[in-house]
Amino acid sequence: MHLVLPDLDAPARVILGDDGPICDDDFFEFCMANRDLRIERNAEGEIVIVPPGGGESDYRSTEIIAQLRNWAKQNGQGRTFGATACFLLPDGAALSPDAAWVSKDKLAKLPKSVRRKFMPIVPDFIVEVMSPSDRLKSAQAKMEQWISNGTALAWLIDGDNRTVYVYQAGQPSLRVTDIDEIVAVSGPVAGVAADLTDIWAGL
Repeated sequence: MHLVLPDLDAPARVILGDDGPICDDDFFEFCMANRDLRIERNAEGEIVIVPPGGGESDYRSTEIIAQLRNWAKQNGQGRTFGATACFLLPDGAALSPDAAWVSKDKLAKLPKSVRRKFMPIVPDFIVEVMSPSDRLKSAQAKMEQWISNGTALAWLIDGDNRTVYVYQAGQPSLRVTDIDEIVAVSGPVAGVAADLTDIWAGL
């Protein structure tokens, strides 16, 4: 099914039929038929169309992906993914963070055929970068969702307000402002750091 939507300035929810939540295989095929859209699925099985982030938020996301990839290359223990990778979570959601890191041990448990599609795996570390269409409360709820599904560490970066929200399994969330670098001090990505200078500057 190919979907045509009007211009979006906020996420749009789509319900396909009344046969219950769309299964993983059908969801993958739906996404492949609508490659121009960024599509997620919430835990209730609703399709969520995410509007484009725009130039500045994409620039900020690319900065984070590049830094994470460079660290991952040196670390050698996992792989880096960008916003087109979709992860199938235990609660039924299918989400695509702006950046993610998954250990090689986790990836090795999936056959090649599964790794070529949306992966039923929980990233060890994810980063989301706020875009103009994002609402802070909804973005924070999604970060909590990542943690409740098994992600060890998650960063929500609000470039306009020079703020990073840190979420870590077993700990309360932390709001950090006006710093030029953030470093993970524990967990599977201990030592990964993000230079925030260019992210704060934007375009």
